[in-house]
Amino acid sequence: MMKILLCGGGNAIHVLSSYCSSRDDTHVTVLSLFPGEADKLRDAIPDEGIRCINDLGDDVYGKPNAIISKAEDVPKDLDIVVFALPSFTHEMYLKALKPYLKPGVTIGAMPGEGGFDLCAIHNLGSEFCRHSNLFALETLPWACRIEEYGKKVEVLGTKKEVEVIVSPKHGTTKNEVVTEVLHKLVGRLPELDPADNFLAVTLMNINSVWHPTISYGFYRKRDVTVPFDEPPLFYYGADEYTGEKLSLISDEVLEVKRVLLGKYPSLHLDSLHHVSEWMLRSYGDDIGDKTSIYTMLRTNKGYRGLTHPMREVQVDGQTKYLPNFRYRYFTEDLPMGLVVTRGIAELAGVKTPHMDDVILWCQEMLDKEYLVDGELKGKDLESTRAPQRYGFKDLDTFMKVNHYLDDDAPTKAVENHVSSFATKGETPAQ
Repeated sequence: MMKILLCGGGNAIHVLSSYCSSRDDTHVTVLSLFPGEADKLRDAIPDEGIRCINDLGDDVYGKPNAIISKAEDVPKDLDIVVFALPSFTHEMYLKALKPYLKPGVTIGAMPGEGGFDLCAIHNLGSEFCRHSNLFALETLPWACRIEEYGKKVEVLGTKKEVEVIVSPKHGTTKNEVVTEVLHKLVGRLPELDPADNFLAVTLMNINSVWHPTISYGFYRKRDVTVPFDEPPLFYYGADEYTGEKLSLISDEVLEVKRVLLGKYPSLHLDSLHHVSEWMLRSYGDDIGDKTSIYTMLRTNKGYRGLTHPMREVQVDGQTKYLPNFRYRYFTEDLPMGLVVTRGIAELAGVKTPHMDDVILWCQEMLDKEYLVDGELKGKDLESTRAPQRYGFKDLDTFMKVNHYLDDDAPTKAVENHVSSFATKGETPAQ
């Protein structure tokens, strides 16, 4: 019996809860540390379980064995822990779970976002991670949305391929076993292709490019204080400028790849692709028009009906909608995503004017400060996972300390670096 802990309570947790709980060989626990969410979810799920409307076949029904709100209540001897929640909460969950996890567990995130390995090692300790399996998916396996909380969730589109990095426990090889386990959780599709390393997953973080850039492109010439009559379409509402901006930012990421490979010939970054290639590999024939990123965004059936995150406001007795800049597209995909990539680019000496455009606009909408005068030195940097937050000042140290240049998982070197960083009076934010 596989003991699974699912952390979160949103769209992805609904799908995972249904899929995992429908199996006869699993014991599934859902943990939500968000006040009241565990009770709300527990009370909402009917006896037959959460219905998952599956785009690939029959509907699936599954009900978790337990839904809890305290880390101390997690089952003993867990086999796998899955974070499917905003990455800015990863640190909180890691700290809460640390006393109740045993070395040897498999722990990871869907998606991993930028720097998940650094965050895990910083909070769980290098020795724990050395004797456990860390994993991260570059993105969620599906586009999905809750139809009725606790009762029904729809998979709008299952991706064809998703890259996954597994950093296996010390003494084992690159672990197909973990990938097989993950397939049991997410279904027969998508194909889980092995990524080169955690650095490749960080740089191939599609959400960090997609969400902030599409938001920037849509609102860049709009007055964000003027309400909409209805929530505007997110992907289907993108214009040609936005498609081109996405391509240019992806070009900047690939320039980082070029510089890294030039400096470190042994580095493996084969899994790092342009976003247009990622789109085709992920959605394939679900895309109606493959002419450009712009047309692919607007004709991908997996994106149909998805809207910009909005908040309701009342205007003259009528419900209107304003942008919700506190949604994860901003609070997660910027500090745990695009800013992380920008930090690596800064260490590599790669100029990123298009990325900077998006970061500067988004940080203004968030009332945050990460990028200042062309450098990541803003007052809110400690709330990110940028390399600079962990004290990395030069590329060689960043690459060597995190063992991105060999096949070993980053272990003691990271802890030593963080300890050295902390002794300088620059303790990372908790």
